[in-house]
Amino acid sequence: MFVYWLMFFIPVFALFYPMRMTDDAGKRMWWAICILFVLIIGLRFEVGGDWLSYLGHYEDAIGASLFDSLATNDPGYAFFNWVAASLDLGVYAVNLVCGAVVMTGIYYFCRRQPQPWLALTVAVPYIIIVVAMGYTRQGAALGLEFIALVALTDGHVRRFVLLIVCAGLFHKSAVLLLPLGLLVSTHEKIWVIVSVVVMSMLLGGALVLEHYDTLWTNYVDAGKESAGGGIRVVMNSFPAVIFLLFSKRIAPDDKERKLWIWLAIFSLACLPLVGFASTAVDRVALYFMPIQLFVYSRISYLFHNPTYKTLVIILIVAGYALVEWVLLNKATNVPVAWVPYNNAAFFW
Repeated sequence: MFVYWLMFFIPVFALFYPMRMTDDAGKRMWWAICILFVLIIGLRFEVGGDWLSYLGHYEDAIGASLFDSLATNDPGYAFFNWVAASLDLGVYAVNLVCGAVVMTGIYYFCRRQPQPWLALTVAVPYIIIVVAMGYTRQGAALGLEFIALVALTDGHVRRFVLLIVCAGLFHKSAVLLLPLGLLVSTHEKIWVIVSVVVMSMLLGGALVLEHYDTLWTNYVDAGKESAGGGIRVVMNSFPAVIFLLFSKRIAPDDKERKLWIWLAIFSLACLPLVGFASTAVDRVALYFMPIQLFVYSRISYLFHNPTYKTLVIILIVAGYALVEWVLLNKATNVPVAWVPYNNAAFFW
């Protein structure tokens, strides 16, 4: 468990570090930490709930044609999987690529927040340890979503659409985020709105509806239960409620506030649905987890007293330390899939 706690306390240390760093020193420190995290994610050995499944995907790609690989998996992931198999690089090469994508997204998103180290601290227990190490494809899709949200905040709708399309190539479910471009950018030129609608329909039909029967059978009819799915939906709901109550203070910019209002609404909409199809809702709710980083890194805006600001930051850090402790000690599949942590570098 040492590696997991190391990942958590590195940003905590940076958050409370008493000396102010220069911008260049801060960037170098961020990239050094991100590279370390990519190596921890990408070189993991037999770590993650879907480790055997992803290893199977890699083995299936050995000797297969590119067309066959693309036809049997999400095309973005399948392409990198096929390249790694063709060059005999091992499953670690694929995991390194996906780890780099998710950490790049987290880097760009966190660096835009007023408390970037607090945002990274919030990301460690679930987004990095569980998603990036457990759901490789969806982790990469989430990383691209982080970059897409920054683009949409800056008003770059077409860039947002392109990034979400790329995210959908790693995991089909990411295309569900495309309507955000329409909801947030209704003031844009009509051709931008039309393009978002068309892309939503085409990609939704091509990547999701084509597999509707399989998805429904696997996630709803079969009654699959995602362990802790309700808890993770609740984790999104708390910052969603806080944001809706204090949206103007947390996000003074109108465009930015509109984006996060919709994400807060979607996060709360998952609550009544999680009992119906917990696995499906849980996987979709993963895309709403950025609201945790966004709100908690800005919650100090709600307090004028410096003592209260420090206290609330300490409480958030303590809360996510508790989340990680519960994950590592109480989750049913962690002793088998995450503990102990092994890394290929240990064997080399």
